[in-house]
Amino acid sequence: MRGAFIRGGGVLLFGIICWLSGATPASAGDDAVIAPLAEKSLLLGGTVLRGGRLIAVGERGHILTSDNRGDTWRQAVVPTRATLTAVFFYDDTTGWVVGHDAVILMTRDAGISWERIYYAPEVEKPLLDILALGAGKLAAVGAYSFFLFTDDSGKTWTPRLVSEDLEQDPHLNRIVRAESGRLYIAAEGGRIYRSDDDAGTWQLFSPPYEGSFFGVLPLKGEALLVFGLRGHLFRSGDAGKTWRKIETGTEAMLNSALRLADGRLIIVGLAGTLLVSRDEGLRFTLVQQPDRKGISAVIPAGDKHLVLIGEGGVKKIPINF
Repeated sequence: MRGAFIRGGGVLLFGIICWLSGATPASAGDDAVIAPLAEKSLLLGGTVLRGGRLIAVGERGHILTSDNRGDTWRQAVVPTRATLTAVFFYDDTTGWVVGHDAVILMTRDAGISWERIYYAPEVEKPLLDILALGAGKLAAVGAYSFFLFTDDSGKTWTPRLVSEDLEQDPHLNRIVRAESGRLYIAAEGGRIYRSDDDAGTWQLFSPPYEGSFFGVLPLKGEALLVFGLRGHLFRSGDAGKTWRKIETGTEAMLNSALRLADGRLIIVGLAGTLLVSRDEGLRFTLVQQPDRKGISAVIPAGDKHLVLIGEGGVKKIPINF
């Protein structure tokens, strides 16, 4: 087992962070058990569809949907009990979820039903994120430099090498696309990878920090934010060529980020950390959540609320900051 438990607020944190390769149950290929308290279980990823449906995913194969802006949730029937780490939708009906046991699930009905399209527990490499590139192309990234690519909408998947710089098999934690079309991967060991040709080739960029990065938030033009361990946050205005350290006022691990419709930027992390910027990421204000529960992801729930996803399941809060 590579990696270690990371503590935040005195609590042993997320399976996604610990990268417990091969640590999911032997029954991970079975259907998820419908649990009355699934919305309070450990959840790790989420998204919101254009039609307003919210989706959250997490441990034991839990996938939850809400059609009333996070007030109530319904658990979907899912063909795995593996821990699920991330979800991405191409449009309002077609989406994918990834997780431990290298599982990839697909839905064609906005998350109501799911089918398993990839499953490789023998590789002992959890998948941590997935991105649809268009025209049937998808890329999934994970622990130990695991990178899968398909150009036939997931019928076949091919492992790829992101970089020759991977002799230490760094974890590939997040993959995103900027408005410019560039792709970015946030990785272990202070690495940021950029592709200008739709995942054909990748360049390595290294902000002045050797710890892991867990997220990338593309901004306007060529600007972007990268963030990770111990509250480290860096901003680039030129697609990763140069970097500026941004003070966060926290040493908590930063996990995920979001741009609101009004332009505010939100970054969330362990120990109830929530950071807010009103100036395109030049400065952030810390809004500590009173319960100090770790937050793995954040999604909007209409114009006036957020849904925090993490250690406490799903939690709806007002946007009053």
